[in-house]
Amino acid sequence: MYKAQIDRARSGLRRQCPSLPYATGLTLLLVLSGLAFAQAGRRQSSTSEAGVLVNIVAARTDKSRTPITAKQLSVYDNGVEQTIRNFTPDPSPAHIVLLVDNSLTIRADVEKLERAAREFAYEIFEGDKLLIVGYDEEAEIVSDWTDDAKSIEASLKLFRKKGQPHLFDATSAVIQQALHTTPGEKNILVVISDGLDRGSKATFEKTLAELQRLDITVYAVQAPDRTRGAIRRDVPKPKQVIDKLVEGTGGAIFSIEEPAVAAKSICDELRKNRYVVSYVPSSAPFGEARSLLVLGDEGITVRAKTAQQPN
Repeated sequence: MYKAQIDRARSGLRRQCPSLPYATGLTLLLVLSGLAFAQAGRRQSSTSEAGVLVNIVAARTDKSRTPITAKQLSVYDNGVEQTIRNFTPDPSPAHIVLLVDNSLTIRADVEKLERAAREFAYEIFEGDKLLIVGYDEEAEIVSDWTDDAKSIEASLKLFRKKGQPHLFDATSAVIQQALHTTPGEKNILVVISDGLDRGSKATFEKTLAELQRLDITVYAVQAPDRTRGAIRRDVPKPKQVIDKLVEGTGGAIFSIEEPAVAAKSICDELRKNRYVVSYVPSSAPFGEARSLLVLGDEGITVRAKTAQQPN
């Protein structure tokens, strides 16, 4: 009965071990709904009469903390330079989903997957929350939203390796069940994988477009490519998947061999180098995706998603 309740409530995003003393599936949905409702009042949506809001990462190459200003940035929407209306730092808490490849053939042992996830539990800032999801043919919650490092560490023993990696299906489930909140919030997806997908119903193109539409930034803690470049022609190669997910959403790539570096760099960046840019598009074709480019003056590095998807 309990399993049936979870299956009905989660619609594909399931818990690995129903006997653990975490919230039930129904409770989790209520928590997620309440979280989304509470966040909705903090910031406008990414497209409105006030214009477009875009989350970006900006930093000085000399590592100085001298404030970056709007005058030092340029925004191009569909190749046309835009007038920046507002540019503000965003030190608000982040909601971070760790999406961990649990499949049988990934070239990383269970201990390495645990270590990669564990580092984040001890690096997040006050107010940040982690949700850990493992996936093979299904996406299953390993640890519900929490900032309790000890609880997170204990839950990591649920990792195991079996089955095929349905990365795109798992990403879609996470978007719908955990990160489908008001666009413009600081919602982060950390993919711990080599990027291989084998058998998903969801396509790569639609998955990336949905991440961009909701302004969800993807970071990757990348495992070695298990295919060594050999893959079927009807799907992108694992390295291409990681590269395009990260580049398309304004994230960054780290090695699974240096999990501490990955966790510290990502958490520091989210708290110290995130900004929100707003502008009113001078030309926005209805219902079409538009290319987006944000540049900084010399000495300033900027990353942002590469497309503004229609709502």
